[in-house]
Amino acid sequence: MSGGVRVLRAAGRAAVPWRNGGGITREVAARPEGAGAGDFDWRVSLADVGADGPFSAFPGTERILTVVEGAGMDLTAGERLLRAEPYVPLPFPGDVPTVGRLLAGPVVNLNVMHRRGAVTAGVTVVRGGAPVPVAPDATVLVVALDAPAVVAGAELGRYDAVLCDAPGATVRTGGHAAVVTFRRTG
Repeated sequence: MSGGVRVLRAAGRAAVPWRNGGGITREVAARPEGAGAGDFDWRVSLADVGADGPFSAFPGTERILTVVEGAGMDLTAGERLLRAEPYVPLPFPGDVPTVGRLLAGPVVNLNVMHRRGAVTAGVTVVRGGAPVPVAPDATVLVVALDAPAVVAGAELGRYDAVLCDAPGATVRTGGHAAVVTFRRTG
């Protein structure tokens, strides 16, 4: 991909059981492509959470969880008590024992994981229209969350995404969109 966008449609994503069997997830994108649960540099997925319970552990990773459907959840991540609220990115270590408690019924989470020491990640949730900064050393993924969006001219339905390296790209949406930026550190 050079100077453009690669559209990743939600309709083609398979539902896969979590590593601990507690729910299902649909992978949006990962690097390297086709990487398994233990050997990705970064991974973005949408996870359906229908009950309270433990999260799968991912040694050597950092996570950023964003509730994109539902009221939210409380997390106990190691010794920390955290509140995951709709459209507010919440970072926490991916390798500490983590338990989630739903606040008011099922949720869907945008789950961003990245390998500690190899990649950094940032998640920004935007509404309306916003520039999508694409630095030469970055990989940017934009996910339409609760409404259609247009990114660098590509039309996205709900949960569709684009990998974008178009300088000066913009996102326009009637709802929320997640802009995820990855940078190599090593």
